[in-house]
Amino acid sequence: MIPLPLARIAEITSGALAGMADPRAVVRGPVVIDSRAVEPGSLFVAIRGERVDGHDFAAQAIADGAVAVLASKPVEVPAVIVGDTVAALAALATAVCADLPETTVIGITGSAGKTTTKDLLARLTARIGPTVAPAGSFNNEIGHPLTVLKADEGTRYLVLELSARYVGDISHLTRVAPPKIGVVLNVGTAHLGVFGGKEAIAKAKGELVEALTSGGVAVLNADDPLVAAMAERTEARITWYGRAESADVRAEDVTVDARGRAAFTLRTPSGAAPVRLRLYGEHAVQNALAAAAAAYELGLPVATIAEELSEAEPRSRWRMEVTDRQDGVTVINDAYNANPESMRAAFGTLDALAGGRRRFAVIAALRELGEESAALNEDLGRLAGSAGLAGLFVVGPDAEPVLAGARAVAQDGASGVPGPDGANSPQEDQEDQKDQKDQKDGAAAAATVRITHVADAATAGAELSGLLAPGDVVLVKGPRAAGLERVAAVLLEGDRQ
Repeated sequence: MIPLPLARIAEITSGALAGMADPRAVVRGPVVIDSRAVEPGSLFVAIRGERVDGHDFAAQAIADGAVAVLASKPVEVPAVIVGDTVAALAALATAVCADLPETTVIGITGSAGKTTTKDLLARLTARIGPTVAPAGSFNNEIGHPLTVLKADEGTRYLVLELSARYVGDISHLTRVAPPKIGVVLNVGTAHLGVFGGKEAIAKAKGELVEALTSGGVAVLNADDPLVAAMAERTEARITWYGRAESADVRAEDVTVDARGRAAFTLRTPSGAAPVRLRLYGEHAVQNALAAAAAAYELGLPVATIAEELSEAEPRSRWRMEVTDRQDGVTVINDAYNANPESMRAAFGTLDALAGGRRRFAVIAALRELGEESAALNEDLGRLAGSAGLAGLFVVGPDAEPVLAGARAVAQDGASGVPGPDGANSPQEDQEDQKDQKDQKDGAAAAATVRITHVADAATAGAELSGLLAPGDVVLVKGPRAAGLERVAAVLLEGDRQ
């Protein structure tokens, strides 16, 4: 971060020096909230959590080299005492960002794909200047300012994720670091129960483009109607990306290989170039296009964009990590988080990657879906039940709707799938016949699926380990709270020994 004396930090945060803090002592960074990450010159921010109070680690932070502690109560070591350490952290980041006029801030939001898009775009911007971007998903009222504070006078691009739990959250984050470019990916059903509807989610996500000035650029998904409607909410110039022919930056001739990785022609107003992604899942095409559109606005040639996208590997853990064990078992670890849209994408990737191999899935009920929770989780069960699985493990105490959906598909498979009038109708048009055939195929596959409810991730990993044979494919996917990454760890542990 920019070196700042404690007197200046106290001024910015409206705090008071305490504990014999030297007002001339300089914080050179990093600013941390985990005392284990303290380095000489750090500022340790003490935050009260549900289980841990950072103030309890103040003395250890100073002993390890922190210049001072940003605290909300006396801690008997050099400190800046403020009313609210989270608010003070935001104020500090706001002041630092304002002192970086040569830094271009790029904000990314959406219901799914923020982290992958951020990773891709940070790789692209690094080709033209020093870039700061968060590791993983530091995208809330704590992680966002912590990332901003990593920037200094040499930073040219600050690539940030912006998440929202409530209307107004993204607006707050844009005041901390005002964006020059705003990228909106999609509007899905993540946090549907908190917001109350997709329109409210769109309202929250659109706060990013509302924060752009007339000199900025809004990079919008032409394939998502709720995102496209955000064009009316900004003074900024619009750049469209997507599959639509009207998009300024678009994908043409998309194909998916046997490993579930997409290739396409990247088309821009100034030319085209081939892209062959190393990321798994066709849904990664949209993330790549969003990153490409933002990079194009920054002046990168299309050939350079295509080259970087083609070389990019997954950078953030537990997001479509595909590992082949020595015995040929393939584990797809996409356990970081989940919503209905990302679940469909994950099962699509499983289908493409598995081919004719035996397949298993470990999932958990989706959360924060409000009144739609039971219906959407039953839909998830039907999706899993019709995915041609040999075994389905559903983890957690709230699994009943998922189990009901999966079992309903299995029951349909055992008895045959009726047509609209109770029998297959030869008079349906070709499209309806194809849909019915797909239903039959899925139901027939589901008739043999082993559906198991387990209490926790450890049990799922242990039970599944005994069922796997060389060549099998396993998808692990669920909400963050379910901790399903532990399943993948169990399945891969023996392979590392």
